[in-house]
Amino acid sequence: MSDLSRIRNFSIIAHIDHGKSTLADRIIQFCGGLSEREMKEQVLDSMDLERERGITIKAQAVRLTYRAEDGKEYYLHLIDTPGHVDFAYEVSRSLAACEGSLLLVDASQGVEAQTLATVYQAIDNDHEIVVVLNKIDLPAAEPERVKEQIEEVIGLDAADALEISAKTGKGVTEVLEAVVQRLSAPKGENDAPLQALLMDSWYDSYLGVVILTRVVNGRLRKGAKIRLMGTGAAHEAQEVGLLTPRKVAQKELGPGEIGYLVAGIKTIHETKIGDTITEDRKPAGAPLPGFKPSVPVVFCGLFPAEAAGYEELRDSLAKLALNDSSFQFEAETSAALGFGFRCGFLGLLHLEIVQERLEREFGLDLVTTAPSVVYRVHMNDGSLEEIHNPADLSDVVKIEKIEEPWIKAVILVPDDFLGAVLKLCEDRRGEQIELTYAGNRAMVTYLLPLNEVVFDFYDRLKSVTRGYASFDYQIETYRAGDLVKVSILVNQDPVDALSVIVHRSQSETRGRQLCERLKELIPRQLFKIAIQAAIGGRIIARETVSAMRKDVTAKCYGGDISRKRKLLDKQKAGKKRMRQFGSVEIPQSAFIAALKMKDS
Repeated sequence: MSDLSRIRNFSIIAHIDHGKSTLADRIIQFCGGLSEREMKEQVLDSMDLERERGITIKAQAVRLTYRAEDGKEYYLHLIDTPGHVDFAYEVSRSLAACEGSLLLVDASQGVEAQTLATVYQAIDNDHEIVVVLNKIDLPAAEPERVKEQIEEVIGLDAADALEISAKTGKGVTEVLEAVVQRLSAPKGENDAPLQALLMDSWYDSYLGVVILTRVVNGRLRKGAKIRLMGTGAAHEAQEVGLLTPRKVAQKELGPGEIGYLVAGIKTIHETKIGDTITEDRKPAGAPLPGFKPSVPVVFCGLFPAEAAGYEELRDSLAKLALNDSSFQFEAETSAALGFGFRCGFLGLLHLEIVQERLEREFGLDLVTTAPSVVYRVHMNDGSLEEIHNPADLSDVVKIEKIEEPWIKAVILVPDDFLGAVLKLCEDRRGEQIELTYAGNRAMVTYLLPLNEVVFDFYDRLKSVTRGYASFDYQIETYRAGDLVKVSILVNQDPVDALSVIVHRSQSETRGRQLCERLKELIPRQLFKIAIQAAIGGRIIARETVSAMRKDVTAKCYGGDISRKRKLLDKQKAGKKRMRQFGSVEIPQSAFIAALKMKDS
């Protein structure tokens, strides 16, 4: 098919819970992409995890056919994107493959932090933007106020914004007409050498690696010999086709089309997200610009619960990284946990999702270490080290200064909760940059150290604002800080998986919290267990898990006290010996629970 004027590529962008996946459902239903029997809610959220949590994690593409009011048939490629800040990389990749966006705003909630972040990404990609107000059927909907807010805060003209209800299907026809009439068609040349963008990939146990691709120029034909320009790997295109959302095989894909490609690729290292696919015999002169690589901001160690599970963990991580290109990993070893991997994530929710996907999709049993950020350590000899793992921090006497990453955070919050948000940011060493208003909502911009945000800032923010605040951030700069490493000792043995780097002013509080937490979590033994937090050689906090006591005097009924005394002394000596040689097994659940810090 060569008529580019009939193709429209667009994505739906919005804040979390503003109805992206529900609108995608209605559009698929309206265009007859699936029969009534196959249709279910959030049909593009194919992962169990997405359906349980009610969030989109992976961007999903679907090809639909729509007969417009002018009688012409149009081919729509719709990409439903995630809304959460931790999956912003999925959004940026999806926007690079489209010409236009539907900006979906909840008519009762209005503009949120993530709405701003995604709309600016769309503007950076030169997108035509159609404003759509969703949930218009709610009693709390205020379309006029939200339109004003869009014009004030984002600066988009909202005069011709569409008012719809994705749940009931009201106004979906108008959305489809707006896509056809107001968004531009893709550009591309039929006869040019093949240039296709590798947008996404996933592993299929029967087909090998399946690639999602957007053809920019030329034609991707079944049976053609293709080459991946970044890695230089050459393969035969065994199957090409469209996702409607079912796979529908085609003979070829033309310019502007988004579809899938199976080329018998077995190893995952050959498919890099953002790579350009071209023909082996008649290659394109230059690759497409691709995507900016994602930069992980949170690191943690993943270890198999059993040492024998290392190989399986390595294969599973590789398969997962194929489907989630913002996730990175490298091998590391730990004295307490053995062989494992240091993994990089875009945020704490991303970490949780990856961990849960590994446990579900690959059936792994994992131990996770404390999340940490990347510190830059300037040594006395002038060298610079990047530390991902607090356990790797050198001796204090060799260090000149430690720099930590700071973020620029934008928080949108109703006026009533502003005081609580400002206090929370101040407690986390935040520096206020500006405070503006959009209607009755405050927009606060703060500079915050990332290691204060990584633990539980988002949860605290939601609880002090009863869920009404929205939060978005980006890495701003690195700054020197008075940072120290807090080590945890259990029975005098350091547990490197629980070491954390914190600001000196909060080291005692954090150490005490960790010790108190572990006291509740470590099961009692037959001997006393000392749990200590230390900075270097100085102990800053201690808790003791008292010993379980067997009643050795139970069989002494009456009689002389010296007989009971003798038995108790014998027990005491045994416990002392045990304390010297006894080892303490820390259950995996204790690691994870201890790291989810609560504010005192």
